Amino acid sequence: MKRSFQAMLALTALGVLMAGCASKPKATLVTGPGEVAQHAPPKTDLPPGRTPNPEGVSRTLQEDLAATVGDRVFFALDSDTLESDARLLLQRQAAWLAAHPDVRARIAGNADERGTREYNLALGARRAAAAREGLISHGVAATRLETISYGKEQPLDPNSNEDAWARNRNAQTVVIGMASP
Repeated sequence: MKRSFQAMLALTALGVLMAGCASKPKATLVTGPGEVAQHAPPKTDLPPGRTPNPEGVSRTLQEDLAATVGDRVFFALDSDTLESDARLLLQRQAAWLAAHPDVRARIAGNADERGTREYNLALGARRAAAAREGLISHGVAATRLETISYGKEQPLDPNSNEDAWARNRNAQTVVIGMASP
């Protein structure tokens, strides 16, 4: 009797060890025409508008956009022309938006404090439009994007120097909600 109890105990322990060592199923590969294979994102029980980060902690979609690809493109003084680094960032934003097909975004154009309020509102509008067109050129549906200009009214950096002015000349992509079905 003692021997059968020990055998049963050994089998149970072996079963527990094997279950603990079993490998988890691998993520399936997701590919489409012309796409590079990538692992599908893990399914989570997070509320809508939140996504897991690499550490497994949830963050908002805006935080994810900013952390993974960047949410702002920057412009030269008195310019609404997208430089090569801005075009590359918009390409990455478009890929992020493609991975989040239900997300809608607002592109907010901003200017530094120099110039009149009217001039900077118009310049911010042109910057937002340029960023929007950049996203559309990379396949983002125009219906998912809207623009707004804040001119010089919402500076990223409140200081009055060249570094602050350079940071304030931007267009920010902001997640505003989920697209309607």
